Amino acid sequence: MATSPAVDATAVESTTSGDSSPEAKSPSRTKMVLILGLLVALGPLTIDMYLPALPKIGDDLGVSSSVAQLTLTGTLAGLALGQLIVGPLSDSLGRRRPLMAGIALHMLASLVCLFAPNIAVLGVARGLQGVGAAAAMVVAFAAIGDLFEESVAATVFSRVMLVLGAAPVLAPSLGAVVLLKASWHWVFAVLVVMAGALLLLAALALPETLPASHRRPLKVRSIAATYVEVLRDVRFVVLVLVAALGMSGLFAYIAGAAFVLQGRYGLDQQAFALVFAAGAVALIGATQFNVVLLRRFTPQTIALWALAAASVVGVVFVGLSAAHVGGLFGFVIPVWAILGAMGLVIPNAPAVALTRHPEAAGTAAAALGAAQFGLGAAIAPLVGVLGNDEFALALVMTVGMVIALFALALTLRVGARAVGTPAPVSKDNERDGVIGDAVPEPA
Repeated sequence: MATSPAVDATAVESTTSGDSSPEAKSPSRTKMVLILGLLVALGPLTIDMYLPALPKIGDDLGVSSSVAQLTLTGTLAGLALGQLIVGPLSDSLGRRRPLMAGIALHMLASLVCLFAPNIAVLGVARGLQGVGAAAAMVVAFAAIGDLFEESVAATVFSRVMLVLGAAPVLAPSLGAVVLLKASWHWVFAVLVVMAGALLLLAALALPETLPASHRRPLKVRSIAATYVEVLRDVRFVVLVLVAALGMSGLFAYIAGAAFVLQGRYGLDQQAFALVFAAGAVALIGATQFNVVLLRRFTPQTIALWALAAASVVGVVFVGLSAAHVGGLFGFVIPVWAILGAMGLVIPNAPAVALTRHPEAAGTAAAALGAAQFGLGAAIAPLVGVLGNDEFALALVMTVGMVIALFALALTLRVGARAVGTPAPVSKDNERDGVIGDAVPEPA
């Protein structure tokens, strides 16, 4: 790998380079984690806040539930496409300018959603919302790669996930409160205000984290070459696949939760928001437990065992849902357990993946985010196609976990054998977070 522009955690208190230029300065680590967490939260807020309104949106616009779900697919597709565009731009122009443009686009798209007269306009505007939110997410993830070495990056990811995890807790509840007082259109008015506040925060408090000396030329050939360079790294691709499949379980839950909990089990909007929040709490708690685990285990080891646990729970979940056994608790308890396991996968796989290519952190973050949300966009409609019931949701969630488990386990095993080490997830063999390498790659 190329020499990293990332700095040690203590250096975040001072500068990211040897000069004293404004773009080289960084805020404190705690302040940076908070800012990055809020930026990343724009994506989940955009996705989750309108979930309690999905059935009502379908009724008001005269479409079926599966068609209404396509507005979620449009958002996820926008998040995927936007990251592919913004990532290379941020490697060339710096992080701030693409970020500001993306948040401004999100505000405008939210206004269009507010006044959308039909499902087609709403779907297009939701896609543009996704593109805007993608800018905030990819810049936040790239900034972690700019500022932190791998050993610290996984911890920072977990801290960012604490802030990020609050978004799914609050978003459906906030959406439900809005629906008590007004129509679903006003959910998007709240998003306009939130995006405006984030734009102001980024303008005033977020420094440029990518020094000019580390930027890449903005040329199509150069961008394509960078993507090829990143995607030729098999270990990076596997880690991205693991992260994307891990997220696919979350997206399957997001896509089907409102229809299963409100339609199948008869929960009202407030009860749905509480159940949804409980799952988010499980996710948040696991991400913070991950910080403790990282003191003893490598990110790959934690992710591997978490995927194994999620796969076992998933198989039980599929059996319960197929037999219609357990009722509401037979649904929510396995879901919460799987979400908790994902809290140990989602911070670790991206952290290791992004630190493999610090010389192209924006492009690497874009590839990671595009895979996560692109796969989510493809998987979300599957829940509706398969019946929008608990069995469909359980099956889609579980298949993703099992594939991710086998992909990571196989890569760890093959990498270990390639260097003659018998243990696939040895702490010594993974001390630098490089899958299957007995020693770290030279800088």
